[in-house]
Amino acid sequence: MSNKSMGEMISALRKEKKMTQSDLSEKMNVTDKAVSKWERDLSCPDINSIPKLAEVLDVSVEELLSAQSKKESHKVDEIIHLILIGVALAMGVCVVVTLLLKQIDVTSAVSMLGIGVVCLALYLLKKDYK
Repeated sequence: MSNKSMGEMISALRKEKKMTQSDLSEKMNVTDKAVSKWERDLSCPDINSIPKLAEVLDVSVEELLSAQSKKESHKVDEIIHLILIGVALAMGVCVVVTLLLKQIDVTSAVSMLGIGVVCLALYLLKKDYK
């Protein structure tokens, strides 16, 4: 189950126990809206309630905490993509400007363009493996 988000894990475990969100909320002393937010990965259970949640769902704390945060993972991927595109674009612009100003030699220009091409290649490879 570790490839699921924490919300997906809570939802799946709750359903395995044939519990409703309301049932789980009563056992956890929270509102059913809080459980709904957990399951949609809009919020997480309070760190102090994790042991009780693990007990209620009959899993270890470690298993519950091993759930991946898809939202965070997605944000990291977006940031990496932006950085790769930004570096590639910056290298291209820098080479063009410095060549026009005759402030760069050909070897340095090729090196910088190479870095830009590598960044674009990494971006495309990472995008294909989603």
